[in-house]
Amino acid sequence: MMPMTVGEFARRTGAQLMGADPEASFYHFALDSREARAGSLFLAIKGARVDGTAFAIQAIENGAVTAVVETPIAAPCIVVENLVDALAKLASSFRDEYSGPVVGVTGSVGKTTTKELIAAALAPLGKIAKTEGNRNTEYTAPLLWAELDVSAAAVVVEMSMRGFGQIAHLAQFSRPTVGVITNVGSSHAEMVGSRQGVAEAKLELFDALPPSGLSIFWSEGDFAGLLRQRARGDVATFGTSEAADARVTSVRPLGWDRSRVEVVVDGAPIAFDAPGIGAHFGLNCAAALLVAKRLGADLNDAAAAIAAMPPLPMRMEIQEIDGVTFVLDMYNAAPQSFVAALEAFQAAPCAGKRVVVAGEMR
Repeated sequence: MMPMTVGEFARRTGAQLMGADPEASFYHFALDSREARAGSLFLAIKGARVDGTAFAIQAIENGAVTAVVETPIAAPCIVVENLVDALAKLASSFRDEYSGPVVGVTGSVGKTTTKELIAAALAPLGKIAKTEGNRNTEYTAPLLWAELDVSAAAVVVEMSMRGFGQIAHLAQFSRPTVGVITNVGSSHAEMVGSRQGVAEAKLELFDALPPSGLSIFWSEGDFAGLLRQRARGDVATFGTSEAADARVTSVRPLGWDRSRVEVVVDGAPIAFDAPGIGAHFGLNCAAALLVAKRLGADLNDAAAAIAAMPPLPMRMEIQEIDGVTFVLDMYNAAPQSFVAALEAFQAAPCAGKRVVVAGEMR
């Protein structure tokens, strides 16, 4: 990110400086005191088990220019009334300075992979900004905007959901112009009561779109009818049925980590090799190509950009150790994604025995 002064941070968030030097510059946000270094601004997050305020002085000792806290500490600091609200104000102030398309991505499973595929497919348009890793929460998603290069051709934002109102909060400062809901599963259903509740929570993304926006979703999903009813602006779908605007016609594994994917997007067929396997991966590719085409990217260029992507870490990641092929699908788990991983594992070519080692999902 471009350097920012402590004073600018305070101005954009409405924070109070308690002895902190307003001219001091930082160029990195640290959410863990162990990550703090020279040029960091430490964000003291209050978690369910740990309050980052207790580690603020340690972060400063590790090199952070200062710390953002809700309760003053015995060191120069920036005090905010509420860190979540302050970060939202920070992000919103930077969002005001950006006029390009913003693609919001959510879903019970596959949203990080789809976010990466969309960013790759849009790359022919120019530099693309995207959520790094899974920085998709109320604490981490705002940082994308503070680090944004406003010359980016598009921004792709991943949005997590752990309860009602969370996506609405993220959308309030990200202001997406395109919304992609990969699917509605059971992830975090305990927070919203049922899969119906999950669908309602995901729909906060569509609710946030402008009338000129674009709503994209899986045409064969259980809640496709509800999503269509609540969609705003133009509506487009991906799937395997004839009715889908981006229709997957074939996903053929070429090995453990690549597939030959064939998709028809708005009537135009395209075939390419992609860095993943499984029917679910084909759907993610279709969603990405649909976004790219609707935002003006050449379909062939978008497919070529996906083909050039490196495999995503810990998502069907391949490691060869002592003649044994290990397939690491350890990023996260939900019933829907675990079944999809097993189906992909079964479909991939294998000369020997297949063994699954599964942990609990809690």
